[in-house]
Amino acid sequence: MTTERTPQPGDDAGDVEHAPATPLVTRQDASEPEPESAPVTLEDEAAPNAEPLPGNRGNPAKKIAALLVVVLAVFVSWYAVSDRLAPYSSRGTVSAYVAQIAPRVAGQVTEVFVEDNTIVDQDEPLFQLDRRPFELAVRQAEVGLAQAVQATDASAAAIASSQARVSQARASLENARTAANRTASLFERGVVTQAQVDNARAELRVAEAQLEAAEADLQSALLQLGKDGGASNPQIMAAQLQLEQAQLNLLYSTVTAPTRGVVTNLQLAIGQFAAAGSPVMTFFDSRGAWITADLRENQIGNIEPGDEVEILFDAMPGQTFRGRVHSIAWGIDPGRTSAGGLMQNRPENQWFEPARRMPVHIELEGGMQAWPLTVKAGAKVSVVVYAGGTGTPISGVASTLLKIQSWLSYLY
Repeated sequence: MTTERTPQPGDDAGDVEHAPATPLVTRQDASEPEPESAPVTLEDEAAPNAEPLPGNRGNPAKKIAALLVVVLAVFVSWYAVSDRLAPYSSRGTVSAYVAQIAPRVAGQVTEVFVEDNTIVDQDEPLFQLDRRPFELAVRQAEVGLAQAVQATDASAAAIASSQARVSQARASLENARTAANRTASLFERGVVTQAQVDNARAELRVAEAQLEAAEADLQSALLQLGKDGGASNPQIMAAQLQLEQAQLNLLYSTVTAPTRGVVTNLQLAIGQFAAAGSPVMTFFDSRGAWITADLRENQIGNIEPGDEVEILFDAMPGQTFRGRVHSIAWGIDPGRTSAGGLMQNRPENQWFEPARRMPVHIELEGGMQAWPLTVKAGAKVSVVVYAGGTGTPISGVASTLLKIQSWLSYLY
């Protein structure tokens, strides 16, 4: 049982007003033993008045958001710098010199000497067309040349005949001139008449005309024969050209490899008619192969010919190769021209226009001797161009990431 404490005469008024009521213990309460209280420690005394540390203040979600912002800023900065000092592209392909093999003359295929996807040497026969029509054409051209030579011989004989007629005409002219002079002298002495003089002069004019005609025939025969005795005769030259063309067509009936390379996409069989200029197989020239990597326009600002390149072929997982930048393409087809020559305007329905990519020509170090045989034309390639040089942290990280990608190539 408890009662409120009454104010004492010595108590202060403020103490009386604000002092808490002190319970009074009655005799009944005093008879009950008070429980022992636990000892009070310094930590317990200081705990009610302790303030939270500054590090423990704030919302954990804000800390995570701030950390994400910092990580994102670092990633964007790294991407912007590395994209210019060590640009990467996975849109590379292996390029090579490709030729479409087609016969220069038309004919029926009589023999095929190679198989699909085989390596051939320069001038090695690939297939044979029927030779008989071309052999007949050669024989016919030879006959035409012989006829031209005979015609030339006839022209030589005509020249001799013309020269004889010229000599005869000159002699006749001299006789006619002498007779005309004699007749004129006799006419002055009154021995002959005027009619005889006129006849003599007429015979002189006839002799002169005959000489001119004979000389014209001689000149015509000389032109037909040629100035150098028949070698420049037009008929002989035409016959020789026909013979050379027939011989060349006979040579073209055997189609050979233009250089050392690989035959692929063979679409030819014995008995098939091959038209002139129609491709029947594809030929890869082994003299050169390179890599064409498509890089965005904002990636090529620091790239120069000679920059070192690290190369990853999907056909060679776990390995990387070294190369050099050969050149950068001067332009691409924007797709804005048409056959009529008018500019085209294609409507865009995208928020962001896709970046255009410029082809970069890359050569493999070591040339064709170092080219992997398992890497074929058109194969996929990933490249890192060290535009900022090697030995930098950016180039080291880029090289490490490319090596990791090379090992992942085993999986996909």
